[in-house]
Amino acid sequence: MACILHIDTSTDVCSVAVSEDSHVIFDQEDHSGPNHAERLGTFVDEALSFTDNHAIPFDAVAVSGGPGSYTGLRIGVSMAKGICYARNLKFISVPTLELLCVPVLLRELVPEGALLCPMIDARRMEVYAALYDRALKPVREVGADVVDSETYKPWLDEREVYFFGGGAEKCMETINHPNAHYIDGIEPIAKWMQPLAERRLLNGQTEDVAYYEPFYLKDFVAKMPKKLL
Repeated sequence: MACILHIDTSTDVCSVAVSEDSHVIFDQEDHSGPNHAERLGTFVDEALSFTDNHAIPFDAVAVSGGPGSYTGLRIGVSMAKGICYARNLKFISVPTLELLCVPVLLRELVPEGALLCPMIDARRMEVYAALYDRALKPVREVGADVVDSETYKPWLDEREVYFFGGGAEKCMETINHPNAHYIDGIEPIAKWMQPLAERRLLNGQTEDVAYYEPFYLKDFVAKMPKKLL
């Protein structure tokens, strides 16, 4: 198995965790942000000191790769790259929308056949969202959505869909459908990265430290049709 340092700064929350052999052995979170520039360095220092004091060697660093805040992602990725360079570690990127699904799958009773729709808030009624089945296989890839009553209707007419994440709450009155369900309190947190990061490391899905760029929200805006802007 592996020891992985996990970093998430994709939203206002700043969090760092360490997992070893599929168990989280260190976890720090700050929900008062955004103050990543202030808190991330402290959390990482504490994590590195913890593992060094216990003589636990790292195998990789995993970072939440977006979509998310430009500033937050830039801070997290820069920190992760620096540690990888300094300690000659592998670099793993975990999609933020997949990360949001982990606590839902672990804590909620999601029926067989239902879909998961994690959402990251944008402006007005815009969100950045994807649709996954319970195995986290994409049913609809990540996209920028202007939410109205028809946005997810093709999937809602066929099965139950669970909406969650920072963009979901504002959409639930608009998504008025009997198959639509809302789960409150779901945020991307570093400790939930463990199963996704370990799977990527096992499958050899690592990134080039020199050339990797996260999935900024601005990347979506640049690709959106003008009528949606």
